[in-house]
Amino acid sequence: MTLPLDIHDMEDSMSDPSRPEVREASPPQREAAALRRLHVSGDPLVLPNAWDAASARMVEAAGLPAVATSSAATAAVLGYDDGEAAPVEEVLAAAERIVRAVSLPVTVDFERGYGLAPAELVERFAATGAAGLNLEDSNPPDGNMIDVAEQADFLAAVRDAATSLNVDLVINARTDSFLRRSGSPRAQLAATLDRGARYLAAGADCVYPIGAGNPDVIKVLAEGIPGPVNVAYGLGKLSLAELAALGVARVSFGPALQRHLYGKFGSALLSAVTSDENPFVL
Repeated sequence: MTLPLDIHDMEDSMSDPSRPEVREASPPQREAAALRRLHVSGDPLVLPNAWDAASARMVEAAGLPAVATSSAATAAVLGYDDGEAAPVEEVLAAAERIVRAVSLPVTVDFERGYGLAPAELVERFAATGAAGLNLEDSNPPDGNMIDVAEQADFLAAVRDAATSLNVDLVINARTDSFLRRSGSPRAQLAATLDRGARYLAAGADCVYPIGAGNPDVIKVLAEGIPGPVNVAYGLGKLSLAELAALGVARVSFGPALQRHLYGKFGSALLSAVTSDENPFVL
């Protein structure tokens, strides 16, 4: 697992009076650079996804080097379903609270951008102080896959908008061929390799083929996609060490930890309370 990194103790480069003055990077830019460096094939960045300021602080206290959110988990605490059902204003406000609560880089599951045009997306997202975001390539309301060229153009436009606004964002391009079962298994793999390469060329920093769980498939993806690959931990069929050995650079837990925790609250703990048993001995 990637070791904690104190991004606030990096030394500035020595100044050279013969060179033009270089403006010092803002904290969000530093955090984006630090987050990007944590994506290492074979030494994955492990992200037990948070959903609010309290859970984010727990991730920080556990010694993890970055905080990631889950759109499904965040939507649940906001009182909405996943799939961009939550108003974008509430999603951005939740992200900003998490950023304020921790001293680590924060990357936000931003679904497919909540219908925002790239320039507005970048401007409003940057105001949260988050260092990175996930952008997926299926339509949240109906699950239909977005045409690969359209999605690559969208990612390129987000990157161009960020550059023009002097904003550094770590873009994790989620690709959903496996999740949506788009075609045969062979077709899903081929599409994922193609989409991954095209998204990286468009300006993404990492590719997230959600739904890939077979170790042979993960190995092909890690070797065939020309950049860092993110996989989901799932329910732990593969250990972190096994995922590292396959060449994975980032491991996400999505909403699974929240669902596990809340499942225990909704069943065993509340059942104990309603049965006049002590919930604190379970």
